[in-house]
Amino acid sequence: MRILHVADRLSNRGGADLALLGLLDAMSAGHEQHLAVGRDDGAVRPPCPVTVVPQLDAKLRADVQLDPLLARLRPDLVHVHNVVNPAVLEWSSGVDAVVTVQDHRFFCPGRGKWTSDGRLCGEPMGREVCAGCFDDLGYFERTLELTAQRLESVRRLRLTVLSSYMRRELIQVGIPPDRIAVVPPVAYGLDPDARADGPPCVLFAGRVVEAKGVRDAIDAWRRSGSDLPFVVAGTGPLRREIEAEGVEVSGWLDRRRLSAAYRRAAVLVMPSRWQEPFGLVGLEALTLGTPVAAWDSGGVREWHPGGGLLVPWGDVDGLAGALRLRREQKVDPPCGFEPEDLVRRLEAVYGGSAPTRR
Repeated sequence: MRILHVADRLSNRGGADLALLGLLDAMSAGHEQHLAVGRDDGAVRPPCPVTVVPQLDAKLRADVQLDPLLARLRPDLVHVHNVVNPAVLEWSSGVDAVVTVQDHRFFCPGRGKWTSDGRLCGEPMGREVCAGCFDDLGYFERTLELTAQRLESVRRLRLTVLSSYMRRELIQVGIPPDRIAVVPPVAYGLDPDARADGPPCVLFAGRVVEAKGVRDAIDAWRRSGSDLPFVVAGTGPLRREIEAEGVEVSGWLDRRRLSAAYRRAAVLVMPSRWQEPFGLVGLEALTLGTPVAAWDSGGVREWHPGGGLLVPWGDVDGLAGALRLRREQKVDPPCGFEPEDLVRRLEAVYGGSAPTRR
C-alpha cells in the first residue's frame, strides 16, 4: 500500500513525534510511505522520503497546498498525524483520510481535562463548562471556536487514538464509537544495550512544566525519605526553579542517553496533572526494565502493571509511598505494545480506503 503521512513536524522531541517515528518504522517493511511535514528540525531521518509543505504546522487556520503532492504520489491512503490546522483537517475529509488524534486539542480548549483550580474535568466541552478555565473572555471564545472547528472537521472520518481514555473522550463529544480505533504507540529508538550512566536515582523524564507534575514529583520524593538523588531528564519553563532547589537537571536527552538514564533509574516517577493521552515515557521505562510510580492519569493505567506503583490522581502521599516500594528487581515490558501489534491494528483501520477529492 502507498501511504501519504501528513504531520505537523519531523522531530524526536515530543511524545507525538516519537509515536509517528515508531509507526513509520513499524510500517516500513510492508508499505511504501511518504511523509509530508510543516517543518523538519533535522534531528532524525525516517525510513521514507520527506516533503516539507509550509503551514502544515500552523495551529490556526492557514492555507496549505497538499493537492499537488497528492496528485504526484497518488497514494492509496492518507494518514494525518498531530495536525490541528482546521484547513488541513477539512482537506482530510475530502480525501477520506485516517486522522490520529494525539491530544486534547479536539475536545478541550483548556489545559487537557485539568481545570485552572486544580480539579479533573469529566464534562464534555461547552461554553459554560470551559469558560471557568480562562481569565480572558475574548481568548476563550477564539480558542473554543477553534477547538470546535477541529472536532467538526474530523467528525465523519476514521480516527485513531493512543488509548481507550482518548476514545472515551471523543465519544463524549459526539464522535460515533465505530469511527474510533485505539492504536497505541511503541517504544521507539531506545538502546536495548544501554548501561546506566550513573548511580541509582529517582528519575523524572519529560517537559519541565506544571502539567507534567514535576513539582509534585519532587514533593513526593522528599516525603518518601529516599536517599537516592532526584534527576530530571528534560527541560522547560520550570527548569531554573527546580535547579534552585538542588535538583539535578540534565536537559533534553537523545534516545541513546535517555536509554542510559532509564537504566540508571531505580524508579521513574510520573505524576501527570493533565490527563495523559497515553504517557509514552512510562512505556519506554518499562521497556528497559525500570519500574514506574505514577498517578492514574488519562491512559496511564492501560500500560501500567500496577503492583502498588499506580496511585490515585493527585495523591502526593500515595506517590511517596509508591517510591518507598521501589523494587530492586527490574520489571518486564508490558505485552501488547510491540510493532507487530501496531501494524496489525493500523492495517485493520486502513482497510482499503482510496483518497479522492470530493
